[in-house]
Amino acid sequence: MISIRTEREIDLMRQANAIVASAHKLAAKMIVPGTCTRDLDKAVEALIREAGGKPAFKGYRGYPASTCVSIDNEVVHGIPGKRILCAGEIVSIDIGVCYKGYYGDAAVTHPCGAVDALRMRLLEVTDLALSRAIRAAKVGNCLNDIGTVIEKTSRDAGFDVVRNYVGHGIGVEMHEDPQIFNFDAGEPGPRLEEGMALAIEPMVNAGTGDVRVKRDKWTVVTRDGKPSAHFEHTVVVRKDGGEILSWCDAPAWGVREA
Repeated sequence: MISIRTEREIDLMRQANAIVASAHKLAAKMIVPGTCTRDLDKAVEALIREAGGKPAFKGYRGYPASTCVSIDNEVVHGIPGKRILCAGEIVSIDIGVCYKGYYGDAAVTHPCGAVDALRMRLLEVTDLALSRAIRAAKVGNCLNDIGTVIEKTSRDAGFDVVRNYVGHGIGVEMHEDPQIFNFDAGEPGPRLEEGMALAIEPMVNAGTGDVRVKRDKWTVVTRDGKPSAHFEHTVVVRKDGGEILSWCDAPAWGVREA
């Protein structure tokens, strides 16, 4: 069942997502050549706790860190550790927060220093796919409209979407109904209603959409070794499109012109 959130609940989610946004501002400054991913994770966790929040990922199903840091061919769920960021890589950071019993969740992929044209284009297209998906999250549309626009935007640019991992509802749990596919599922799905809270998160690969999980049982990588990008916002369905709760003005993402 898909929950409809009251405005009071949405305000609490907005507060949780404000912490997420602040954490992303900090992370963006640290994604430079020479940064250790473990240090990045520790800094984000400290900010979350100082703001009165709880890192939503740490301990979730045994996950060992407060952030997911996925680099280049890593799609999602990369575990921070001893790895040092290098120039030319793209770095996805996914951050979740629980605050006063409600959740926020957002992800963005950054260039680390100067990157090549393929990687930059991949970032631009994945961000655009999220922007268009957020616009599609409006009253009267169907859930499948979100996945359809993500897939079309990605494929029109010569890229492919990951089918094994999906977006999700969010609220009093990190993952709630519905699952939000990043592709055309072939059927309309539920009609979107005002107050539905969704974590929309396109995962787009430069090569094929095929992925595998590494031996750590968490890190998802592309099978062909080509880079992948991941962008996500927590949004609420509104009459004119999704309202972004995890808004972050430095850097902003999910707001590209269609």
